[in-house]
Amino acid sequence: MSSFISRLFRREKVDRYLETDKKFVKTMSAVDLISLGIGAVIGTGIFILPGTVAATKAGPGIILSFVLAAVVCSTAAMCYAEFASALPVAGSAYSYGNLVYGEIIGWILGWALILEYVLAVAAVSSAWGAYFKSFMSGFGVDIPSSIVGPLDIAHGSYGNWIAIIIVLIISLMLAHGVKSSVRLNNIIVFVKIAIILLFVVVGAFFIKPGNWHPFMPFGFHGVLAGSSAVFFAYLGFDAVSSSAAEVKNAKRNMPIGIIGTLIIATLLYVLVAIVLTGMISYTKLNVADPVSFALQVVHQNWAAGVIALGALAGMFTMMVTMIYSSSRLIYSVGRDGLLPKFLGKLDRHGNPINSLRTITVVIAVMGGFVPLDQLTNLVNIGTLIAFLFVSFGIIPLRHNKEIENNQGFQVPWYPVLPIVSGFLCLFMLTQLQAETWIASGIWFLFGLVLYFSYGMHHSRLNNPDNAE
Repeated sequence: MSSFISRLFRREKVDRYLETDKKFVKTMSAVDLISLGIGAVIGTGIFILPGTVAATKAGPGIILSFVLAAVVCSTAAMCYAEFASALPVAGSAYSYGNLVYGEIIGWILGWALILEYVLAVAAVSSAWGAYFKSFMSGFGVDIPSSIVGPLDIAHGSYGNWIAIIIVLIISLMLAHGVKSSVRLNNIIVFVKIAIILLFVVVGAFFIKPGNWHPFMPFGFHGVLAGSSAVFFAYLGFDAVSSSAAEVKNAKRNMPIGIIGTLIIATLLYVLVAIVLTGMISYTKLNVADPVSFALQVVHQNWAAGVIALGALAGMFTMMVTMIYSSSRLIYSVGRDGLLPKFLGKLDRHGNPINSLRTITVVIAVMGGFVPLDQLTNLVNIGTLIAFLFVSFGIIPLRHNKEIENNQGFQVPWYPVLPIVSGFLCLFMLTQLQAETWIASGIWFLFGLVLYFSYGMHHSRLNNPDNAE
């Protein structure tokens, strides 16, 4: 029994990961990383959450809610930054788990992240199709509803083919090469930020300070409730750590990318919240599109179309980052033999093309044909579980003799801050609905069956001397 347990918790060697992942081409800078992070974190939520949460939970105090949520997220972000600086390897929390906890924990974290990435992109691709149909109708182009909806052949609906097409386009772009893909992503992120700042500048001329009174109509309890609701708006910065093996000077640039993402995202969320609640009373913001609604109220209808373009850009860059990150995650699991090894192969350009193709097919099918409304909460549980283990993992990381001389970023106030971060993640996990826990339990049970029936027997740790 003890040998079985020790087999579950056998750990990978840092040198082996670094040796395998050195085949990646290092092309990414700190700016590229921040762009990837902003692409993942800032989506359509920035045009919706500040309004709906202000109306139902926090009032103008939503401004403080975003700041508080960012403070909580920053604790986990610093833990990710230390891991990414000390261990510049592909696979994010999956690889970190393998190195500091052992294979079974690494597998669970990888399985949690697969859930996060696949569901997040599938859900967003489905929404992108609906947004694109609406956007094109403004130009008099009517895309048939039969190809932009759920699969229901009996009622003349044949799936969301726009969602499938956009996922395939992004995948082809990434297959063409990371450097060109990142350059395009940077341009679209710039456009997205410009559109957000356009709203801030235009809206600032219509602010009425009286709309900020009372500032906390629901009390500080409302601010905390709002913070809990918007916490999930910041999730996605962890995807940046998947790219560590492809980053120039990772010890320096990875922490800048992760922490820089969070700072810029916080500034954008807070600016939108300040302007939105200043333009119009919070009591009127419980609508599906509060930013567009506020612009229409002050007779700036021209800007509503621009906001729609910003929403499309936001969803596009989020899909780019998540498809990119998920392909690196699947590569990492295949590299270790826990999934078929062909997934852990790189092509001659240093691209994990097999894992990219595989994840593309899964996401395209789910986004095009599977109704995801009830499953998107599972994205949050996958992320928080990864945050939890990464936070507490800083302690064994500091005691790992293979990386004693980490000259990169280190979490301040060790060990207090990593422990606080871990307990904050535990608290957020307790806030999730029972249905989310049940559905995720089924997912993790399936993952454990897969590990014990396949991964455990094919792991390259079974024969480390002959590992590729």
